[in-house]
Amino acid sequence: MQDTTTANAAVIVQLMNRALAAPDVPSAVTPLLEQLVSDTAAVGAGYFQRDGHLFHARAASGEMPDDEQFTALLAHGLPEDLPLLAQLRSSSEPLFFADTASDERVAAFAAFGVKSLAAAPVHSTGGAFLGSFLMHTFENHRWDGRESALFASLAGALAGLTARLIAEEDAKSAREGAMRALGRALEARDRETKGHTDRVTNLAVRIAGLLDLSQEEIRAVRWGAYLHDIGKISVPDAILLKPGALTEEEWTVMRNHTVVGHQFASELGFLPDLSLGLVRHHHERWNGGGYPDGLAGTDVPVSARLFAACDVYDALTSERPYKAAWPADRALA
Repeated sequence: MQDTTTANAAVIVQLMNRALAAPDVPSAVTPLLEQLVSDTAAVGAGYFQRDGHLFHARAASGEMPDDEQFTALLAHGLPEDLPLLAQLRSSSEPLFFADTASDERVAAFAAFGVKSLAAAPVHSTGGAFLGSFLMHTFENHRWDGRESALFASLAGALAGLTARLIAEEDAKSAREGAMRALGRALEARDRETKGHTDRVTNLAVRIAGLLDLSQEEIRAVRWGAYLHDIGKISVPDAILLKPGALTEEEWTVMRNHTVVGHQFASELGFLPDLSLGLVRHHHERWNGGGYPDGLAGTDVPVSARLFAACDVYDALTSERPYKAAWPADRALA
């Protein structure tokens, strides 16, 4: 028993070290699920996280039931009134089922070919039911003491970290929603660019992915794209909405929106340099002929370089007070 406890402790320490460095919930819990499939009779394991009245799969390892209904259920999400989830809501300990067909709490899983099941809840520090770790077999199996101890130890050790990561994700989601709202708020004023923020953001994220930028860099591009024109709040309507050509003095005011935007974005306090660089430098040019700093070549942040192409493409293919929308082939050329 002592050997088992020592071995489990070593596994927990190793997995916790990996999980503490993980940027999100799937990255943190996937190694745990892999360990369960490797070190127990489980052929598959998953982590389901609450989203409203449903629990969606955030991570999985091993084999899942080969059943169309189960696949559809996974895609839609497990309902919160599923008897197993209802039981876990009020439980602080893992639950183990050797024969799912003989227990009404997990009978729904038996219909999908799952013969035995283990489940552990994840609760917030305030007691809210956030999610569940599950592992299963396709043959009847009585979970032995070693397996039960390992599952309880791993799930228990990572439950607190998972709850913290969920809270961080929620905070990031709220933060991102606020940034998108700021960007779109400009469109209520800058009428000729309705939908521009979402279009260029989606395009920039796609290109960032094709350029093999990291997830953190792609997120920085997305955040910067949301806020790229936030500096236009300083541009008077007479200039911003002018249907004709701008005078040189008016252009000076218009170009300054990148500087104002950078100042505004910097004051938010959490945007990475790639985001701030995109906001300030998305009107720079490879030949140094852009603004506000006349940067050239690779001195222009990569986020600003890729976004500039997206920004120009959308401007060309959108109708403006001073021009008709160009067809895509002309804009690409």
